[in-house]
Amino acid sequence: MPKIVSARVIVTCPGRNFVTLKITCDDGTTGVGDATLNGRELSVASYLTDHVVPCLIGRDAHRIEDVWQYLYKGAYWRRGPVTMAAIAAVDTALWDIKGKLAGMPVYQLLGGAARDACMVYAHANGTTIEDTIAVAKAEQAKGYKAIRLQCGVPGLASTYGVAKHGARYEPADADLPSESVWSTEKYLRVVPELFKAAREAMGWDVHLLHDIHHRLTPIEAGRLGKALEPYNLFWIEDPTPAENQEAFKLIRHHTTTPIAVGEVFNSIWDAKDLIQNQLIDYIRATVVHAGGITHLRRIASLADLYQVRTGCHGATDLSPVAMAAALHFGLSVPNFGVQEHMPHTDETDAVFPHAYSFDDGMMHPGDSPGLGVDIDEDLAATYDYKRAYLPVARLEDGTLCNW
Repeated sequence: MPKIVSARVIVTCPGRNFVTLKITCDDGTTGVGDATLNGRELSVASYLTDHVVPCLIGRDAHRIEDVWQYLYKGAYWRRGPVTMAAIAAVDTALWDIKGKLAGMPVYQLLGGAARDACMVYAHANGTTIEDTIAVAKAEQAKGYKAIRLQCGVPGLASTYGVAKHGARYEPADADLPSESVWSTEKYLRVVPELFKAAREAMGWDVHLLHDIHHRLTPIEAGRLGKALEPYNLFWIEDPTPAENQEAFKLIRHHTTTPIAVGEVFNSIWDAKDLIQNQLIDYIRATVVHAGGITHLRRIASLADLYQVRTGCHGATDLSPVAMAAALHFGLSVPNFGVQEHMPHTDETDAVFPHAYSFDDGMMHPGDSPGLGVDIDEDLAATYDYKRAYLPVARLEDGTLCNW
């Protein structure tokens, strides 16, 4: 049996912070797992170093399910983003090791490919509707078959999800939390205009998506979904905070626009009622935030019973390790829907050399044994951690928003 002899946490910041776990076995085989939790990276790094790594030494690396259960049930304090990101890193690294020892890509160990490649969607954002559509058409020309559209809201100085001054979009934008002003009324006026203009400019052969970022009440989300029905969106994402799963009944009652949710979910229990009551169409939970490949497969299996498809989060707050794992997962599950794709910086790609590839709106994890991704530790060490927080928002009267 391959015995775990060491596990190290690597924190690096090639443009943004990433936390990586690297496990080594007694035969020299290594595996990597992503443990990045945007805005709370060092919490997971500490949890791994202080509480998880000591429990791994001497264990059989092949016993992935047993290790997962041990880390989840043995801690007593279950679930939560920090715990589940740490478990995900261990789980993903062990799948990487198993694939390397088998001489096969991970997707083959998951039952083989259920499709030729994974459709991915691009991001198009701009300060105006015209700017957004120009970016979207450029992404369409690259071959993307699905594109998420976000634009600035007239009357607001900034809009979450829209990069400033044409820069790359990065949600964690400051050493201390920045604050912005939000107006639901102004937002609800501009979004239907964005998609009306997009359909006129781009036609109907491209999937269009939109992220609400949890910023509406259920009835407001229902109104927006209804207003967007003429433009045949692929989905509206995170329409309202999902702690109260009953709220999605109200949205479902008022619109047939498909609903996606779950990038902040960390266990099957967060998604269970939404899936079983068919209140969503896409589940967005991720490998890194929902307990790794092992647990995400359980979520996908439950979703498959109710014809809910996957649409995993894939922004740049996940490292290439997580993207590789997501593509192996997506290639193998029967109910794959779409995979989010935000290309990483050249610096990040250099730190995390990988085998996955993009072509004509599709991505494939490659056929290298394991995940097909690694970390250049020497290069990673040249990028020091930089504290960064996600922003918060207040309404125009100064009330802190409740999402």
